[in-house]
Amino acid sequence: MTARIGVAVMAVLLGLYIIMVAQRAWLLLISGQPIAIAMGLALVVLPVIAAWALGRELWFGVRAEQLARRLESEGGLPEEPVTVRPSGRVEREDGDAVFPIYRADVEAHPEDWRAWYRLGLAYDAARDRRRARAAVRRAIQLETAQRRR
Repeated sequence: MTARIGVAVMAVLLGLYIIMVAQRAWLLLISGQPIAIAMGLALVVLPVIAAWALGRELWFGVRAEQLARRLESEGGLPEEPVTVRPSGRVEREDGDAVFPIYRADVEAHPEDWRAWYRLGLAYDAARDRRRARAAVRRAIQLETAQRRR
């Protein structure tokens, strides 16, 4: 739940940033001075990029959570005994120990979104956030393609 609060706070702050930059861009655009107009046009790009990035990340979070709930309802979440810190994070050594199991599962079933999602959880437990997100993105792509068939 604290993660959701953090996401909400960051989304609100980014929204305020977008509004403030858009306001400054508008003031520059209506100033009538060529350099100010050019700066205003450049500033228009920043809120657009920020809004796109925010939307993309929020959608990723929603889809990842949907897949987690579905996998949990199917009984497919990892059940290996691992040591968990008070923060809820898995001890790195335990994450590294279970990682080969999930990597082998993906190699055996490369088109199974469940295997990719579990691999993403294993990457996250091993503290490799970039690969964890990539694996979960792949799981989302595969599940979406499977649903459309």
